[in-house]
Amino acid sequence: MSLGKKEQENMDKDLELAEQEQEIPEEIERKREMGKLRTGYTTGTSAAAAAKGALSALITGSTIDRVRISLPKQKTAELNIAWTKLKPSVSATCGVIKDAGDDPDVTHGAEICATVSFTDQAGTIAIEGGMGVGRVTKPGLGLNIGQAAINSVPTKMIERAVEELALKQLNKRGISVIISVPRGEEIAKKTDNPRLGIIGGISILGTTGIVVPYSTASFAASIRQSLDVAIAMGSDTVVLTTGGRSEDFAKELFRRLMPEHSFVQMGDFAGYSIKQCANKKVRKAIIAGFIGKLTKMAMGVKQTHVKGSNVSMEFLAQVAQECTSSLSIIAEVKNANTARHVSEIIDNKSVTGFYNTLCKKVCEQMQEYSGGKLQLEVIMFRFDGNIYSRYGTHEI
Repeated sequence: MSLGKKEQENMDKDLELAEQEQEIPEEIERKREMGKLRTGYTTGTSAAAAAKGALSALITGSTIDRVRISLPKQKTAELNIAWTKLKPSVSATCGVIKDAGDDPDVTHGAEICATVSFTDQAGTIAIEGGMGVGRVTKPGLGLNIGQAAINSVPTKMIERAVEELALKQLNKRGISVIISVPRGEEIAKKTDNPRLGIIGGISILGTTGIVVPYSTASFAASIRQSLDVAIAMGSDTVVLTTGGRSEDFAKELFRRLMPEHSFVQMGDFAGYSIKQCANKKVRKAIIAGFIGKLTKMAMGVKQTHVKGSNVSMEFLAQVAQECTSSLSIIAEVKNANTARHVSEIIDNKSVTGFYNTLCKKVCEQMQEYSGGKLQLEVIMFRFDGNIYSRYGTHEI
């Protein structure tokens, strides 16, 4: 279903906001500015290529090294076939090595396989997930519970790849395509799949067929999807964390109160995530992180990219000034090297109220993103997992 004009405009604005908040390593940013970042292909594109290669081998009895497949938006791509196993007149299996280009995708280098065979169900193309492809166990993903985690666009790409080769065969018989990922279950542990209720492997994904390095759209889509699952599972409160370590600490803190699907890694997309929570009518958002990221939020920095978003020691000195009259402490904070260094100064000098004031400022900035539609709580963790401060509504 295509988006209406207003919906598309809203989506574009959301992605623009998310783009402003994305933090990209400096080396990658230089490549991006020079136009030298290499794009790659999605798991969906890889699966479609493997399916077409396998079907070609089954029909012709001979293997091919490269296939051309159709992508969304009337584009095409050529991918290499890594290997083929053929059982003449029975089945054929092809493997494609997933190439994510310069994107730090955990599925880069994964073997995406397709096994193709004929069935007696004339005119049907049955696409199923095999070993290493996850199964859906929670609502909110746009797929039925129990279904293989092969999203709609990759499904259509595989169907089209089959039809391009086998329209005549489909008049008399059906075609079965089983997608598998030999290391899929292991790779999935490094993704959001377990949180989303996709069990046993990775998802076969992609909306354009192309992987754009450090794609804002894909990160933003991941946040929206995580929120959709939480809402579909009945959660009205979510915990937004800045990374894996803060999420681990938050899960320990809320282990008896919050289910797995309520935790969403927002990375550097704090404002975007809060705005999405408000739009989706989440009741409460809990923001959990460490002093560095939370200071950026407190500063109201929209662009958390490394070139323009360093933590301001002047800002932290102003916060310290609100909590102490000691000029020497304020000067130490102003001359500190990092936000963590600031926390060491504050702890050594026993400055009271500093962390609470900082969390209050985070809450005030994030409330602007929400338009006042959310209950907010901000939790600042120490680096050992203990809590510096909790500010906001503590009730869950």
